Amino acid sequence: MAASFWALPSKILLEKTVARAPRIIMQLYNITDVVDYAGQHKFANLAATFSTRRAPRCLSRLANQKKAVWPSPRSYATVTEISRYPKPGEHLHGFTLERAQHVPELQLTALQLRHDKTGAEYLHVARDDKNNVFSIGFKTNPPDDTGVPHILEHTTLCGSQRYPVRDPFFKMLPRSLSNFMNAFTSSDYTSYPFATTNRKDFNNLMSVYLDATLHPLLKENDFTQEGWRIGPQDPEALASDQSNEEAAKLVFKGVVYNEMKGQMSDASYLYYIRYQDHIFPDINNSGGDPQKMTDLTYEDLKNFHMRNYHPSNARIFTYGDMPLDDHLVEIGQRLEIFEKIQADKAIKEPIKLDSPQDIVVTGPTDPLVDKDMQYKTSVSWLMGNTSDIVETFSLGVMSSLLMDGYGSPLYRGLIESGLGPDFSPNTGYDGGGKVGILAVGLSGVKQADVPRVKVAIHKTLEEVHQKGFDQHKIDGILHQLELALKHKTANFGMGLMNRLQPGWFNGVDPFDSLQWNETVSAFKERLAQGGYLEGLLEKYLLNDRTLTFTMEPSATYGEDLIKEEAERLASKIAEAEGKFGGKKEAQQVLTSQELELVEVQNSARSMDVSCLPQVNVSDITRQMERKPVRDSKLDQVKIQWREASTNGLTYFKAINTLQGLPQELRILIPLFSDAIMRLGTKDKTMEEIEDLIKLKTGGISTGYYTASKPEDYMTAVEGFSLSGYALDKNVTDMFELLRLVIQETNFDGAEAESMIRQLIQGDASGALNAVASSGHAYARRYAESNITPHGFLSEQVKGLTQVRNITALASRTPEQGLADVIQKLKTIQSFAVSNSASFRAAITCGAESVSSNEASITQFLSHLPSDVSISSTTTDSNFESRNSKTFFPLPYQVYYSATTIPTVPYTSTQSAPLSILAQLLTHRHLHHEIREKGGAYGGGAYANALNGVFGFYSYRDPNPQNTMKIVADAGRWARDRRWTAQDLEEAKLSVFQSLDAPESVNQEGMTRFTSGIDEDMEQRRREQLLDVQLDEVRSVADDIIVKGMSKASSAILGEKKPWLDTEWQVNDINVSLDPTPSHE
Repeated sequence: MAASFWALPSKILLEKTVARAPRIIMQLYNITDVVDYAGQHKFANLAATFSTRRAPRCLSRLANQKKAVWPSPRSYATVTEISRYPKPGEHLHGFTLERAQHVPELQLTALQLRHDKTGAEYLHVARDDKNNVFSIGFKTNPPDDTGVPHILEHTTLCGSQRYPVRDPFFKMLPRSLSNFMNAFTSSDYTSYPFATTNRKDFNNLMSVYLDATLHPLLKENDFTQEGWRIGPQDPEALASDQSNEEAAKLVFKGVVYNEMKGQMSDASYLYYIRYQDHIFPDINNSGGDPQKMTDLTYEDLKNFHMRNYHPSNARIFTYGDMPLDDHLVEIGQRLEIFEKIQADKAIKEPIKLDSPQDIVVTGPTDPLVDKDMQYKTSVSWLMGNTSDIVETFSLGVMSSLLMDGYGSPLYRGLIESGLGPDFSPNTGYDGGGKVGILAVGLSGVKQADVPRVKVAIHKTLEEVHQKGFDQHKIDGILHQLELALKHKTANFGMGLMNRLQPGWFNGVDPFDSLQWNETVSAFKERLAQGGYLEGLLEKYLLNDRTLTFTMEPSATYGEDLIKEEAERLASKIAEAEGKFGGKKEAQQVLTSQELELVEVQNSARSMDVSCLPQVNVSDITRQMERKPVRDSKLDQVKIQWREASTNGLTYFKAINTLQGLPQELRILIPLFSDAIMRLGTKDKTMEEIEDLIKLKTGGISTGYYTASKPEDYMTAVEGFSLSGYALDKNVTDMFELLRLVIQETNFDGAEAESMIRQLIQGDASGALNAVASSGHAYARRYAESNITPHGFLSEQVKGLTQVRNITALASRTPEQGLADVIQKLKTIQSFAVSNSASFRAAITCGAESVSSNEASITQFLSHLPSDVSISSTTTDSNFESRNSKTFFPLPYQVYYSATTIPTVPYTSTQSAPLSILAQLLTHRHLHHEIREKGGAYGGGAYANALNGVFGFYSYRDPNPQNTMKIVADAGRWARDRRWTAQDLEEAKLSVFQSLDAPESVNQEGMTRFTSGIDEDMEQRRREQLLDVQLDEVRSVADDIIVKGMSKASSAILGEKKPWLDTEWQVNDINVSLDPTPSHE
């Protein structure tokens, strides 16, 4: 799906908050993939892992062509050699090079240029990395809460002067080999980035992005489609039956409007954005508040573009190994036609906090959380100017020391003390703006405890100041940063861009932000003088110049939203009636406008798009890049080895396959994985273990594993997984830490039950918001659970069944206790790992460290039990495939849906045509019907080859019943469609975008290890995908989709309404005392 979506700040983006899974905050220099202590690599907004102000963002996409060849008369060994570039002050294609600097620790050279005529700023980062990145961004301070920057980001991508086709962005998606293509609307700037390894593709995309942003058509029907409008609920039904009153009912419509209604259903986002309204009143809601969005006019949109989308207000970024000279030729030509203007580059600042301020707002209740624990509250301080890079870095370190991990002072003082189960959405240090902000708070607070939270925060900070910070904890953070620099990620360029842009748009020198060694050295020098971090704590936090922000629950919040929208709709309709001369006339005009839009949308399906550039399937190599692995055996344990250049790091992953695992234990594996990273052992507290993890590893993790067999998707295996990575010299310590937490965690300790209860309550407090942000994924998991064994197993651990289980456990009273749960966790501990044939491991390392790693893993395995068995008091229910339609009533303003069909094994010759069919349906049919006409934020089809599933989904969908009709007929539509060779070409390109995306070194060989798909199987499938013919696509559309629809399983999440008929089984996620809900 190519769509724009709102993302919360990285604190909320991360799957677990600092309370749930300790992680290091690489606030200033996290320019690689984020690696948390659960060992999960998350490509996050690297403005700051702790960033909370760099507001919600949205995504979209685009592309064009031009051959790039470096014209230098000399030959150089690397693109980072600074002598190959002009000297500062020299002119090049309309630009002047202002400065250049080599940064050896990051293996890059940065060059800052300025366009002579317009003043556009340009930052190029040269690095020997084939995954090249481009971005053009503009400072876009929102004038109000109508969401004009967000809606402009959407409409900008709907057609331009050079590419005057409707919606070239989405039409370019299947014409590119990009591995990233989107757009972000942040709180005060908007950027349009892409990443690709193909030079022709890079030039194509850069051309389209530049024309889209600088010369968009901005048609009014694009504004009404993407922004907002009023129209009949079902115009096509009305066209065929004008007496259909339900179809004629006037409603608010618009892709962004529905997107933001869905976003506002997420209580974490709502808290964050309302907090921003008060801490940063000068920066309005760039994403848009649905209550204000309907005040935005088409003229407002055009004027905002004219004022802000100009080279004089632009910041351009390129990265990678492609020649700077070629970029400058293309960009210079595009900018040359503009004259310099005085752009609004005002850098906004937060409110002045000279005295304590208290703000209380209302928000929704969470039906999955105890009714007495519904408050969210936080305390915020203003910090220093972020242009002081060393201090900003230091404040990030201090923030980590205060709240990162179970042993951190604020976790202990707030969560462990029982004031709340999890940190508030805005908790953390944000250095992304001109002035830093640090916030600390809690979610799930009782009303009586709200004032106690602030008292506890101040008390904890006073105690830390008196005691001081431990040097070994600081060393742990610096060690994590060292490993982050060594980790070779495929997304370094995108991470770097995301890291630099927020500060760059707010007055922070990007060159300063790149000075890793200098900044760390300066930090160490200040630290050596004594009392440095304690002094910062005293300077900024030991005072009451604070903003206390509290959201109290309102039982009528949802009803009030519905009432407000109805009243606003009535008011807008009344305006239309006055404008057009009466009720009947207004209905006719609004209906006519809607039908005209439908006609435009329908005509776009057959529009000539030959003006758009593209790469070709012939640009795809037939032979895959092989990354050889080898196997060895230590007694019964199989070891897969991948020898590669890893910068002195060793990556480890292992799977212990489990036979006969009952549901009552399977469903508790996520809690077990949390618990062993929380409780500690008889000899070590969790704080001590956390310190060792930080000092000795880059992270360790455990979790549930399941996979289908490539030859038989109706056979699934499951097990327990463990992983970690470390410097080569610390691998033995990493293995010992894994063994320690898995085997020696003390479930019988005096505090064990209370700690496990806190874990459960923390998970439950965020469950509803997690579903709101990824509702389509939960719908897909549930639908898949009815058609394949893998889906059945996976849903219990990652789906709505898990949500129901954790909320049921959270509802238990202290008197009921968790003794039975703890006993089951101990049972899992007894068989989680073993030195047996069921255990296998994979190691990725440099050739020089193979011998030492063999010795380390041999020692590790020698300490594992060799004979384990699974015992249970219940008999597990077996999977049975069935057709089902399930509706989950949840308090959301929009819907999420999925329909899934069982297909064929990965090795089947029909598998490749199914993958092609999914792309054809998404780009040629479903996007048009579900998003453009239906108003959903996203919708499409997917083919999961390994798990034998073909599926459909919609995301933030205002009209799921119509989506279900479209999905039901999709197979017939595809079978009867007259596909063209161009259609097939684009579908293949879409498939290979992900298939040939760059891979981080720690992921090499993992497909074989986790799924059993070796490189020969991958090569055969690659050839099959390249060779798919249209008759094969039509054949699988008929044989598998049309005929298979009788076996389909569907799920919808959202508000229960009268259209729900008796075919749908309503499945309430009730908070009950049943700890192991059945799979219904």
